[in-house]
Amino acid sequence: MQKIIIPENLAIRFDKFLLRDFFSDVPRAEIIRKIKRGNVLVNKKVAKPNYRLKKADIVEIDFKKPLREIQPNPEIKIKIIFQNDDFLIIDKPAGQAVHPVNFSDNQTLVSGLLDRFPEIRNIGDKSYGSKLRPGIVHRLDKETSGVMLIARNQPTFTTLKKMFQERKMEKQYLAWVYGKFSKKEGLIEKTLSRSKNYKKQIIARENSLRKSRAAVTYYKVKKTIDDFSLLEVSPKTGRTHQIRIHLASLGHPVVGDRLYKAPRKLRKISAARQLLHAEKISFSFQGEIFEFQALIPLDFSCFLKGLESGYS
Repeated sequence: MQKIIIPENLAIRFDKFLLRDFFSDVPRAEIIRKIKRGNVLVNKKVAKPNYRLKKADIVEIDFKKPLREIQPNPEIKIKIIFQNDDFLIIDKPAGQAVHPVNFSDNQTLVSGLLDRFPEIRNIGDKSYGSKLRPGIVHRLDKETSGVMLIARNQPTFTTLKKMFQERKMEKQYLAWVYGKFSKKEGLIEKTLSRSKNYKKQIIARENSLRKSRAAVTYYKVKKTIDDFSLLEVSPKTGRTHQIRIHLASLGHPVVGDRLYKAPRKLRKISAARQLLHAEKISFSFQGEIFEFQALIPLDFSCFLKGLESGYS
């Protein structure tokens, strides 16, 4: 509990006093909520935010400033495939979120990275929310496993980010999907936009109200067993959920995908998570060609063995 006695020369609104002298980095709406909840008192009473402070008023503050930095977490394990002074290549496990949505969450991949590589803390593009994803050049969905690229300094971050934007990064995924394909390979070119609730993507229509973005995905069938296909997928653009929504739009959703899920008639077999794996990434950096690969995860192999044993 912090106690302040108002001096004679101070005449200011209660909420403005708190914002000016104690919580300049806290949203005003949060200050108002705390005042109304009684976390900040004037003369031991709940005061209105517009109360004008006067001499000898006693202000008592009983709440902490919210965190403004992500906290490192040594418990988050990082599987490193490669590292140098400029970047890291890691193998992200399925079920691990890449970055938090607020500073109080230290259970994401970023907290593990900050524990081992604290130099990444201030690396980013300075856009809204960039402090929540330091060093993160690109992302994988929480339930997607596989190879990820992390920048270790600002010049490298800027260069790699531009390479992604200019489509100079080659990424290759593996995906188990429902159904058989009539063609062994194909190119999906379908523009995407946000749905009404912003939680998922949809194939854009001519009358779509939200911003639409071009999206291109190449796929190749590697194996077909019963009513399931294993695909090699290469996104040529980097839109949110691109692979998942593109494959679902063809009637071949990713096995285990609970957002873009298969019709009930196809769901004879599911999985604990969406069976999408970022297998490989390749790029040229400072005159050198790099290619990295993440091993196929156990659940992919188990799914194949289950199909081969005939449990479908």
